[in-house]
Amino acid sequence: MDAPSAKSKFKEFCCDIDGIILDISGVIHVSGEGDGLAIPGSIEAVCRLKASGVAVRFCTNSTETTREKLVNKLNRVGFNLLPEEVFPPAPAVCQVLKERGLRPHLLIRPALSPDFANVDQNSPNCVVLGDAAEELSYDNMNKAFQVLINMKEPILISMGVG
Repeated sequence: MDAPSAKSKFKEFCCDIDGIILDISGVIHVSGEGDGLAIPGSIEAVCRLKASGVAVRFCTNSTETTREKLVNKLNRVGFNLLPEEVFPPAPAVCQVLKERGLRPHLLIRPALSPDFANVDQNSPNCVVLGDAAEELSYDNMNKAFQVLINMKEPILISMGVG
């Protein structure tokens, strides 16, 4: 009797699971010039997982750009992803802000601002920190400090690494 093929083992493996969550940075994609690069074999692996019927989702701690732009970048390097399959921190933070009635002072890159367009930012009662890069100025840091220092129980939400 022949040994099971890698393809049949893969199908058997996929029958036992409901879904897979893959990190983006360093797992399926590496940043670099332009749109970066797909890690060798990752496009094919993602296609095989999706074809197996297993729910596949993608997460990242990147706070450099919106979900839409991230999905577009990944698709330009060869993936075929939908926005609802990709989970960066900003949309989750926006949901928490709305649920808790929080109005953030944002310390984020301007490219991420569209993800916060529907969040009330008047009279901030919390601070949201992402990869702010050039936005980490004295003025912006002072505004964030003033929000936090004037609160009995300061709320700082850090997205990504930090």
